[in-house]
Amino acid sequence: MKCEDPFLLHMFNPTKNVSPFDVNMAYEADFDGVIPYTDVELGDIHGLTQDTIFSRGPTGVKRTSIFIGGRDFSLALDMLKRAKTAMVPPFEVSVFADPSGAITTAAAIVASIERWIEKQGKGTLEGKNLDIIGTGPVGVCAGVLAANCGANVSLVSYLGPEVGQELAEECCTKFGVKMEGAGSRTDEEIASFLDDSHVVIGAAKAGIQVLRTDQLNNAKNLIVAADVNAVPPLGIEGVEVNDMGKVIESTPENAVGIGALAIGDIKYKVHYQLFKMMVDEKAKPIYIDHEEAFKVARTIAAERIK
Repeated sequence: MKCEDPFLLHMFNPTKNVSPFDVNMAYEADFDGVIPYTDVELGDIHGLTQDTIFSRGPTGVKRTSIFIGGRDFSLALDMLKRAKTAMVPPFEVSVFADPSGAITTAAAIVASIERWIEKQGKGTLEGKNLDIIGTGPVGVCAGVLAANCGANVSLVSYLGPEVGQELAEECCTKFGVKMEGAGSRTDEEIASFLDDSHVVIGAAKAGIQVLRTDQLNNAKNLIVAADVNAVPPLGIEGVEVNDMGKVIESTPENAVGIGALAIGDIKYKVHYQLFKMMVDEKAKPIYIDHEEAFKVARTIAAERIK
């Protein structure tokens, strides 16, 4: 059955495929049609965006949105900016960037950590030492968000501290934040940062364990450990996938754990809410990046973590 004046979502992806997760979420949020574009390059964004905004008239454009996917956090933000510059008000649509779900996942992680630090009576992220083991899009985005909250962020690479430092410096230049690098190739490298860590995030590839119980035994300052890995083995031993603030028995100061599925529950709500914000023809167009996603995640985390 044909829908009159449907809500349409155009999905621009620099990868071979679009994410089924994103497609499903868009329909859950009441988009009537989702149109995928694959192998999209940065130089394509201006033209695709203008084709999108000028094709439906002043009324139809209010029922049109753009989603930017892929796997590269930095590229997705560049694409979002390029789309924004292509708008010609009143021909303007909302744009949401979330490559591999990295932005909504990172927002859910950092917002949850922030709440549990507060609940533990440890203040805020300001001045906390936060170490992210894993330098993919989720880890990098979480690092940027945490650094913006005043945390002392280290990006930890299994390839060694030199690689971690190189990536940290790239983030400092690109996002205007302060980060450092560290390595996790050996127990000695892990001990060098874990000894002073207040927060640790396991953001490595699925199925890779980044921290063992015996290593956590020496994390004398640890407040929160969050693990995004739902594929066995546990990314952080002792943090179960459904944990949301459960004490990690092996830690000296009874740090709490946040598991992958608990993070995923908040991520899902954030993702859904952001799509719903776009399906509103009376609202002004919005541009959703990591900072906008984090605002929504903070609200949802506050409701979820009393």
